Amino acid sequence: MIKEEYNPKVRSNKSVILTSDLVVCGGGLSGVCAAVEAARQGLKVILVQDRPVLGGNASSEVRLWALGATSHMGNNNRWAREGGLIDEILVENTYRNKEGNPVLFDMVLMDFVKNEDNITLLMNTAIYHTVKADEKNIAAVEAFCSQTSTNYLINGTYFCDATGDGIVGFQAGAAFRIGQEAKAEFNEKMAPEEANTELLGHSIFFYSKDVGKPVKYVAPDLALKDITDIPKYQSIKSSDQGCSFWWLEYGGKLDTIHDTENVKEELWKVVYGVWDYIKNSGEFPEAETMTLEWVGAIPGKRESRRFEGHYMLTQNDVIDQVDFEDAVSFGGWAVDHHDVEGVYTKNDSCTQWHTKGVYQIPYRCFISKNIDNLFLAGRIISASHIAFGTTRVMTTCAHGGQVVGTAAALCLKHGLKPEDLKSGHLLSELKNALSARGQGIPKVAYEGPNLLKEAKVTHSSSMSLAKIPANGTWKYLGKSSAQLLPLRKGEAYSFTFDIKANATTKLEAELRLSDKLGNFTPNVILERQVQAVEIGEQKVCFQFKETIPEDQYVFVVLKQNGLVAYKSSELLMTGLVSVFNGENKKVSNNGRQTPPSDIGIDSFDFYTPLRRPDGQNIGMEISPALEGFSADQLTNGLVRPDVRTNAWIADPLDEQPCLTINWEQKKKVNNLTIFFDTDYDHAMESVQMGHHESIIPFVVEAYEILDDRGHIIFEKSDNYQTINRINLHAPIETKQLKIRFKKNQYATPVAVFEIIIN
Repeated sequence: MIKEEYNPKVRSNKSVILTSDLVVCGGGLSGVCAAVEAARQGLKVILVQDRPVLGGNASSEVRLWALGATSHMGNNNRWAREGGLIDEILVENTYRNKEGNPVLFDMVLMDFVKNEDNITLLMNTAIYHTVKADEKNIAAVEAFCSQTSTNYLINGTYFCDATGDGIVGFQAGAAFRIGQEAKAEFNEKMAPEEANTELLGHSIFFYSKDVGKPVKYVAPDLALKDITDIPKYQSIKSSDQGCSFWWLEYGGKLDTIHDTENVKEELWKVVYGVWDYIKNSGEFPEAETMTLEWVGAIPGKRESRRFEGHYMLTQNDVIDQVDFEDAVSFGGWAVDHHDVEGVYTKNDSCTQWHTKGVYQIPYRCFISKNIDNLFLAGRIISASHIAFGTTRVMTTCAHGGQVVGTAAALCLKHGLKPEDLKSGHLLSELKNALSARGQGIPKVAYEGPNLLKEAKVTHSSSMSLAKIPANGTWKYLGKSSAQLLPLRKGEAYSFTFDIKANATTKLEAELRLSDKLGNFTPNVILERQVQAVEIGEQKVCFQFKETIPEDQYVFVVLKQNGLVAYKSSELLMTGLVSVFNGENKKVSNNGRQTPPSDIGIDSFDFYTPLRRPDGQNIGMEISPALEGFSADQLTNGLVRPDVRTNAWIADPLDEQPCLTINWEQKKKVNNLTIFFDTDYDHAMESVQMGHHESIIPFVVEAYEILDDRGHIIFEKSDNYQTINRINLHAPIETKQLKIRFKKNQYATPVAVFEIIIN
């Protein structure tokens, strides 16, 4: 037993002193990615999280779906899902948890952290004090764990503030901002004329379920009594739950840090009042057997402090898609701002203005301009309030977290300050390190060491796409439909479709492309043709005369005509996708974006894909056949489609696809990294949405690697991940490697984006 006599003095809690290379403060997705990446690169990491679970707004405590540049597949950003570690996490979650259970996502994140021996994880531990070594450097943070009554003094060489509210940066004295900049400061047309302190508010969600028998609901006293206080109450549906109630928002006029508990109580008032309306108003008879299953206990925060880095991203950088020398990350969510009145507004709850493509985020946004050993991650990175409207979303934040983890490893390796990586050969080393991990930075290719570049690579076959087989169902042209194809510069193409018409009519086709190379917004019509169509089934050929000005993806568009159907295709192939001029209300996509003329936003049509099992490719014959799927794509340093597919794709009839890598002299091989296709066009929302399959159809599930003696040095039979890192048990010396692939269960052509051998 433990027995202690009366002590007239104040007793002290248990105290623990810890020391690490990197202290990551905050366990949301950005903090998790920073910690895991740094740990994988050899740093000793302490991850401090003030909540009982990881994930922040993505956790089961808040239950917001994690999204980024893909924007629910509702914008024109093709193959834009963030790469690297956050991709690995989302692919893992889809494999384990395709239904989107938020509790299971908690455990996916926990496994990623706990599987790293170099991470010390402190949960339920709140940082309350920052200790400075001098004016420009942090020495330690002090924290308290409420569950173990333990005080921590956590020393570190580098610190990452991923806390959302920026508690460490604030206490360390780093420059920050709260509110909206005036229009004149950065020449941002969306900004107000005068600076103000208005912000995006917090939200609390709820889940409901039907239990099959009548359930009584007595509203708590705090519940909102008059539902008409919520101007949007007539849009409420009893079937809505979770993120569908994102607009239950409040606090934009308050102090979103210090008033959070008051904001939470107001949101509880709203939530329980909304449920009272659903249950007891008589407007929803189907709700008689429904019960309130879960209500968030903490609000999901959108905005508070933003810190000043060595560069501040602005609206113009985002909309103009500015290229930065120090580009290390990217975004693509809309510039998404909410009305300051939140749930009580009589205006639109939010405005989402989309860009024509993804935009780069420079490294300078991730480092404090005042504190020499402080990295910034998550929603607090250096961006104006307008740019923050797009950088704040979670997978964009997580993508930046990997930047911090990688940069911290390089800083420790070379004994540098974070700002030393801003330019020169150290910046190149950082970008190559990120690219080697699949970061997928737009216009940035991996240029680091790779023995594959010294080899002669041959393939058993490669795709020559003369036909997308018309073996699917008939699809009527209720909306304009298009096939995205990687066409070659200088070529003129013809396309032949299987068509069925219910009446004599005319079918119009267009070749469309983007005015900016690498974008997927079809705002330029290269050529338009019209063909007469008879009643019944027939083949219709469009012979276009215009040649393609550059290697790029081109939209082959069949214009809307409800009398006409085309034959779809069951073929699934890397780099092919059909898109439709439809709507996606979740992201303010009404088929065309038409903003006011004075806010600096572009007008354009949306052509977006459908989720599997819908959205089949359009059956067609293509002349000349599409080439460019050979093994020489494997060393261009790119790991997703941009202006071309950037993949070796085997012939669909090849029963034993194989790559053979030959060197003139023996090479010492330590490891290989193979980049497969897990469909970067699929949004992979972490919770609530659910997904059609747990293993993406394009990915190679099984393969084996043989040396020059025919010995199998590695084999894999259960792959579902994008990136396979193969560290051999011992280095081998060989003049040849042969990689034999097995066709997967979906019978899609085998495809590989990139192989790095060291």
